[in-house]
Amino acid sequence: MLYPRSFEEKLGFDRIRSIIKESCLSPLGMAYVEKMRFSKNYDQLQTWLQQTEEFRRILTSGESFPNANYIDATSGLDKASLQGTFLTQEEFFDLLLALKTIEGIVRFLKSNAEEYPLLSDISGAVFFNQQLVHQIEAKIDDKGQLRNNASAELQQIRAKIQGQQVQLRRVLDRILREAKAKGYTKDDVTPTIRDGRMVIPVSVAYKRSIKGFVHDESATGQTVYLEPAEVLEVNNSIRELEYEERREIVRILTVLTDALRPELDSLRKAFRFLGLVDFIRAKAKFAVKLEAHMPELHNRTLVEWYNSRHPLLWMAHQEQGKPVVPLNIRLSQQQRILVISGPNAGGKSVCVKTVGLVQYMMQCGLLVPMDGHSKMGIFQNVFLDIGDEQSIDNDLSTYSSHLTNMRHFVNNGNKRTLILIDEFGTGTEPQFGGAIAESLLSQFAEMGMYGVINTHYGNLKRFADKTKGLVNGAMRFDLEKLEPLYDLEIGKPGSSFALEIARKIGLPKEVLKDAQGLVGVDQVKLDRMLGQLESDKRKLEEKLKKAEDRDRRLKLRMEEYEDLKARLDDKRRDLIDDAKREAKGIMEGANRRVEAAIKEIKEKKASKEKTKEVREQLEKYKGNIKIGQRKTPAAEVKEPEFVVEGGTIKVGNYVRVKDSGTIGEVLGVRGKDLELSLGGLKTTVKMNRVEKVSRRVQKKEEKERSSRVSMKGIDINAKMSNYTANLDIRGRRGEEIFFDVQNFVDEGAMLGFDELRIVHGKGDGILRDVVRNILDTMSQVRAYKDEHVERGGAGVTVVHIK
Repeated sequence: MLYPRSFEEKLGFDRIRSIIKESCLSPLGMAYVEKMRFSKNYDQLQTWLQQTEEFRRILTSGESFPNANYIDATSGLDKASLQGTFLTQEEFFDLLLALKTIEGIVRFLKSNAEEYPLLSDISGAVFFNQQLVHQIEAKIDDKGQLRNNASAELQQIRAKIQGQQVQLRRVLDRILREAKAKGYTKDDVTPTIRDGRMVIPVSVAYKRSIKGFVHDESATGQTVYLEPAEVLEVNNSIRELEYEERREIVRILTVLTDALRPELDSLRKAFRFLGLVDFIRAKAKFAVKLEAHMPELHNRTLVEWYNSRHPLLWMAHQEQGKPVVPLNIRLSQQQRILVISGPNAGGKSVCVKTVGLVQYMMQCGLLVPMDGHSKMGIFQNVFLDIGDEQSIDNDLSTYSSHLTNMRHFVNNGNKRTLILIDEFGTGTEPQFGGAIAESLLSQFAEMGMYGVINTHYGNLKRFADKTKGLVNGAMRFDLEKLEPLYDLEIGKPGSSFALEIARKIGLPKEVLKDAQGLVGVDQVKLDRMLGQLESDKRKLEEKLKKAEDRDRRLKLRMEEYEDLKARLDDKRRDLIDDAKREAKGIMEGANRRVEAAIKEIKEKKASKEKTKEVREQLEKYKGNIKIGQRKTPAAEVKEPEFVVEGGTIKVGNYVRVKDSGTIGEVLGVRGKDLELSLGGLKTTVKMNRVEKVSRRVQKKEEKERSSRVSMKGIDINAKMSNYTANLDIRGRRGEEIFFDVQNFVDEGAMLGFDELRIVHGKGDGILRDVVRNILDTMSQVRAYKDEHVERGGAGVTVVHIK
């Protein structure tokens, strides 16, 4: 039950209904908006809300949903239900467009049934003869007119009319030329139509100079429109053919209407579906505009709202670029009725109206302006006492109208009733008004009602503080600036700050002093204490906020410090590994030199002079080796890290190219591209094409690759029989071909080939450059060149082996 009769107007829901109506595309949807009503059925509300939520997702996804030709053709269906009637061409055209839209909607929803299940369910009830659409389309063209080939008779008649019109025009043009030559008419006139017959304009002075019939004259009377006698028969013939055409059109439309008549029931259902979709779409558009969400719905009395907003106030402030302080409110079994106090113009009335309007919106099936994790219950009754209901006709004063409302609340309320009262107890002498209000509030609490009530009466604040099921609330106020904050705080009463506001306005001190004396010391102290508590609370909240901000920044700095320390440790390990690799390389080089020197001395049985010369070369090589001490910079630059499949990478890490299996070292990062070293080759690869590998995996695969090109255990005959001196790498990426080219050249050199061919194609020359960069790193290659122009030219590289 809703109370009073003007419920929607008092809350402003009539304006919301109008906004949704404006978003409809057809009268069909508008009719559903008019029928939108308050519901107490949990399952029904869940369905309404979910349907709207699904359509909201369609709108925000940008998917192509049919949004044109939502035409109400139901009047044509009503007309067709009468035997002997027929629809006009325009009515059939509207019907055709609307049915195509319905077909498009059904097709969309069925193809997206998993994503939008409830909308798809309502489309399942739409059944009409699809052949009917084809029948109409075969007769009516895209301009809404009967096609010439709608029937053989119509085609013949229209062909005859066209022939007669050509003949008529030819004769009229000749007569008009002769009239112009004789000065009977002006030079710029052309044949025209009057009363459905072709005529020529003639100056009134010469109307008897041409034999014929006058059909009309100009507004000035200077020109008459004359049908020459020569064309009389042709015009008559055309008119008779037009009558025949009209009869044939009626016959065709009658037959088409007869075919339509058996489908009327299913077509009406289809148009009800179209109206429903239009209605749900309009609700979803309103939700998008309002930034509304679907809350958690519970089949019990519950209010647990987070960041809720008064929809009309929020839209008005959005247009003005002003913020709205959101409302956080909770009513439960333990705290069913909230008694709000605070200064005037502090937002108490807005709070009451927000609760009423938003609850009513949800129970009408609309998404609501609050966070999606909010919880909303269902109330059987919503009673309002907002505004002035005084009536001269009923001899009701303002206070009498309030008491009338209270009587209704007490007589009809129950545990599933939500009451919303603005300025509770006002309108009469405060002493009695406060007492009656306290008694009523006690009654409401005993009946288990839920509600939001605002008041200035101190006795109601005290009563709420000590009564089970009631809770105080206050609209916060900046005591230093004497400005409202429009923020609801539940758990304590608020002060009206009457004396402070009066002092700010500038009332004389004597007046304020007298007022304090009249109010009483205890009341002034209480009010002052509430104000001081509010001020202290704000200061504590500000300090707490600053402390939390400092803790957050400190935590961030600690994380950065730990991250930097870990990076420095990694860098130190990398430097040590690099130094070890460098030392190992130096030792290996020195050992090779020594072994080569010993081999040379033994093979040549060198003299003392030759031995001395070899020793001098070794000493010279030793002198050229400089082991530099690597120092870690005092303030090392923090290297960036990037996330790829397998973990976080940075410069110096190893990654595998997923589609080729090649492993390379990360040299740098450019945007979303990695610069890699694949052996001696530098290349660029997208981040999403690589995965991180460990150094151990890289070494293992390098060792396996080396063993694959080793001659140990290789069957030379099998290799010779399977090997071809041509390698085709066209269409492949640079990082994919590195090891293929190396293996191809290694095996060719091992098997004794002097010349190899690598086919890479011409294109932009990128693949050719990659191949030749690889060949430059290989000691087996003596030289390379382009193939002869007749055998591929720059698209083939010929490799000469040492």
